[in-house]
Amino acid sequence: MRVIIIYLVVWFAAFAVQKVAAQENGDYQHKIEMLKAKKEQIGQQEKEALKIEVEEINKRYEKNQISYEEAKILKESVAKKRALNIENRMAIVDNEILLLERNDGVVLETEVVDSSGVSAFEIKFDLKRSDGSSMIWERHKRIKKELKYDRRTYSDFVLAIGLNNALIDGQSINDSPYKIGGSRFFEMGWSWRTRVFKNTNFVRLNYGFSFQFNGLKPKDNQYFVAENGQVELQEFEYDLKKSKLRMDNLVFPVHLEFGPSKLHKTDKTIRYSLRNQFRLGVGAYGGFNLGTRQKLKYNRNGDSVKDKLKRGYNTNDLVYGLSAYAGVEGVLLYAKYDLNPLFKDALVDQHNISLGLRFDL
Repeated sequence: MRVIIIYLVVWFAAFAVQKVAAQENGDYQHKIEMLKAKKEQIGQQEKEALKIEVEEINKRYEKNQISYEEAKILKESVAKKRALNIENRMAIVDNEILLLERNDGVVLETEVVDSSGVSAFEIKFDLKRSDGSSMIWERHKRIKKELKYDRRTYSDFVLAIGLNNALIDGQSINDSPYKIGGSRFFEMGWSWRTRVFKNTNFVRLNYGFSFQFNGLKPKDNQYFVAENGQVELQEFEYDLKKSKLRMDNLVFPVHLEFGPSKLHKTDKTIRYSLRNQFRLGVGAYGGFNLGTRQKLKYNRNGDSVKDKLKRGYNTNDLVYGLSAYAGVEGVLLYAKYDLNPLFKDALVDQHNISLGLRFDL
């Protein structure tokens, strides 16, 4: 039985090899017929592509984006390009036919190039009849790829970091109870930048969302205490290594942005670039306080203690304020000021203020 199985395996393998060899060395005339049919399709394809390009040029002329003379020059240019495409692609097919004939059909595959700016694919089946002849079925599909000619909106990842503090009514910032260098803020989010006017990029609307993390570090071994609806600073009973209050906010900033830009214009696209250009943005933001927490580090009887206190600390649930930035390209000096008081129903209002750098990446 084992010997029979081995013979059967060898026989099937030999049959498969013979079948493959027959296909490889068989009649290749149908490939040449396909290539000759492809030559007829080339002219039609390039003419359709030329028609699409001329329609786009006409649309731009109707919208007064280009003059009549510019439209005429562009049409002549695309017509010349399509004529050369036909000539070159015909030569490629002719050479492929010669290659097939000279090598009895054993040649490398070539990639079909569609230069119309329209993506294309084809499905092809080569079915063998019982008499050895071929029946070929082909299906071609062309999909127009939309090209956004005049792009008006761009997006950036926003990252900001710097110093944080609070302005207290009737008190200079030099007398602030919070450390100037130790109190910091961090912000990250996403913004969109949309050109306001049709034919200039000098004015833009910058909008998006950001997560703000504002920290305040009290001086003189003090920490925040919430009592009787009021939040105040009191001296801690142990020597503090660290005392910090952090407020986490989700805000939605909107800025009106001004500044020059470089225009890059082709026959297919219009793009405005802010590379190495000055930018100035002024606006406002509004959002919500997501949480407030206080972190204390100190030594107690020789033990190192870390306390993380997650309480409301009577901070406002709604956050809103003014902000501005200025700089070159994506590196900007950034400032923001909360119009809402830091604590609700406080006897003396405090307003968070920040100054640092913003990076639009």
